[in-house]
Amino acid sequence: MFELKKTEGAARRGEFTCAHGTVQTPVFMNVGTQGAIKGALSAKDLKDIGCQVELSNTYHLHLRPTDKIVKECGGLHKFMTWDGPILTDSGGFQVFSLASLRKIKEEGVTFASHIDGHKIFMGPEESMQIQSNLGSDICMAFDECIENPAPRAYVQQSVDRTYRWLVRCKAENARLNALEDTVNPQQMLWGINQGGTYPDIRIDHMKRIADLDLPGYAIGGLAVGETAQEMYDIIEAVEPYMPKEKTRYLMGVGTPTNIIEAVARGVDFFDCVMPARNARHARLFTWEGAINLRNAKYMTDMQPIDPQCDCPVCRRYSRAYIRHLFVAEEMLAMRLCVMHNLYFYNKLMERIRNALDEGRFADFRREYSEKLSRRI
Repeated sequence: MFELKKTEGAARRGEFTCAHGTVQTPVFMNVGTQGAIKGALSAKDLKDIGCQVELSNTYHLHLRPTDKIVKECGGLHKFMTWDGPILTDSGGFQVFSLASLRKIKEEGVTFASHIDGHKIFMGPEESMQIQSNLGSDICMAFDECIENPAPRAYVQQSVDRTYRWLVRCKAENARLNALEDTVNPQQMLWGINQGGTYPDIRIDHMKRIADLDLPGYAIGGLAVGETAQEMYDIIEAVEPYMPKEKTRYLMGVGTPTNIIEAVARGVDFFDCVMPARNARHARLFTWEGAINLRNAKYMTDMQPIDPQCDCPVCRRYSRAYIRHLFVAEEMLAMRLCVMHNLYFYNKLMERIRNALDEGRFADFRREYSEKLSRRI
């Protein structure tokens, strides 16, 4: 459950409790799509870099190793030896990202597997069953993520169907939690607000799903083609209709600047593949802005990635050495950089929380929101 401890403007400082621990918010969830962080980070590494919540992907784990195998192994926590909270997404984003391989009906969605092309059907009930088998603490409702921009008539049709799917998800989640052999009987279902870039559709949908009295709510379908300002405008439009006593999650966002700006607009939870993906291409975040370690100017630079950072990488290795690892195509380069970037994001959230605790978030935002978007 969620306790709102303090506010500064629309920004919120809170505490979320679930079966596997207590989470201080605002928080960034570290994305381990297939039960591991891309870049060779283990569950132990996540503890060392300050991760509070791990996020895994329902669709991918359903394909490999299959959710039934994960359940036989005792659930995802035991399987990947992570004892903290886990959120699983519903597979709904794959409806969007695998657009050329799927067909949407009222019952659900038929996919062609991206691995071998075999047909997969997933509807609200199937998504809930897979996530129940995984045993995550937070399961996300099955929804359709609409591309931006999209015709208004299609957006309204899709949102209405997403609402009907949510009603089915709620019923199935309750049924599964009551089963004797369920992995995590305290699994919480969070609903997802959709509506493209149409504020009135978004607001109407948010009102309807708020009436279902779920433990948390997400804003989905953003960071998929709209501008940053359009995203901020949608958050501002929807936020007043999100229950104050429930968690708010902005799905798939984003840059450090996006996160600071979304916190200022009332968001509690974030996730994004960006820090790990950028790290694997030598693009690293620092407290002065982003750098690209492949740049020749770092060839003999014996400073750490960020002199202001105290992550395990910055305490030991130099820019010159890590750049050499990239040029030599050594796997260690990716591991070190992913570790640094995720530590940076986790530390960013810690500094945001501290600023909120001390009543100086507005000052923090002024100092860092623009600065962290720079490339240096």
